[in-house]
Amino acid sequence: MALWRVHVELEDRPGRLGELATAVGGSGCNILSLHVVGEPADDGSVTDELLVEVPGGIEPAGMAAAVERAGIPCTLLVRADATELADTATTALALARMVAADPGSAPRAVATLLRARIVEPGAPAGTGHVHPLRVGTAQVHLGRSWPFTATELSRAAALLELAAQLSLSGQPARRAAQPDPVLLLVDGSEVRVRTATPADRPLVTALHARCSPATRSARFLSAAPRLDPDELDTLVGIPHTAFGPGAKRTILALTTDGGSAVGMADVERTAATAASFAVVVEDAWQDRGLGTALVRRAAEAAAEQGGEELVATTPTQNMQVVKLLRRAGLRPTAEITGGMLHVRAPLSPVVSRVG
Repeated sequence: MALWRVHVELEDRPGRLGELATAVGGSGCNILSLHVVGEPADDGSVTDELLVEVPGGIEPAGMAAAVERAGIPCTLLVRADATELADTATTALALARMVAADPGSAPRAVATLLRARIVEPGAPAGTGHVHPLRVGTAQVHLGRSWPFTATELSRAAALLELAAQLSLSGQPARRAAQPDPVLLLVDGSEVRVRTATPADRPLVTALHARCSPATRSARFLSAAPRLDPDELDTLVGIPHTAFGPGAKRTILALTTDGGSAVGMADVERTAATAASFAVVVEDAWQDRGLGTALVRRAAEAAAEQGGEELVATTPTQNMQVVKLLRRAGLRPTAEITGGMLHVRAPLSPVVSRVG
């Protein structure tokens, strides 16, 4: 399966959206999301952006041709990636929060909002479409491979206005925070990694809900679609005595725009030398090396707390945890007692690697 971004000019009349869905579905493809990115034209049509899932063996151009045959102009067809499935409203709010905390981050936030990149003025023609935006007294040039619409630029202007208002309010300038580390996964996609905070409750809740029942059962020993409120608090750094004597630290893997959590590893000191850990990765992000990377982060966190080994308890059928530990460079041992798989792994190999 591959994701493609498609722009269509859709007339504002009853049944037109259904005709679009029929054309895309009839070509064997599936619309995953749709939202308006362009202002109404003189004839009342608007530019809609679709993220379309195209199965292997089907040509994206054939899908676009089917849309054209339905009398719907198709103005853009470019490859997209899984990070763009993040909820747009959640992403916009996360970016607004970033700008509120640091007005100087506005150029980076706007680039993320528009799925663009900051380019140098006078960049070569191969850069694609470039649009200048005024940020305070400076000018920032954003570039991407398809045109910017007036609707998108108005959304960007709202973020820039927020930054300008904060700067004029007399709020003391804040030093820009160090960016979260970025992990490059085996398929070329990227995630940002940081420690969870209480403000991340919605992200962790959404991650849990998106996981399949099997994934939830392997991590939480329950397929329930909602986390227990106390356990959710503990995962984001609010301690509860019911979950053991040690403080728990949760490491989140986020989409590069910070709008969605796609994986997490939590580690808790449970004994003088041992730290328990658990890892969960959203189904759509599995088999990319993210679980292995999170195990390494969990091992580093445990070593920082003085732990000498990682331990985990999981259902007997979840041998994946043993594989993850081995891929992370550890040497786990496992035994089955009481109908559960108990895994232990000394930390010395990882400590020597990162030290």
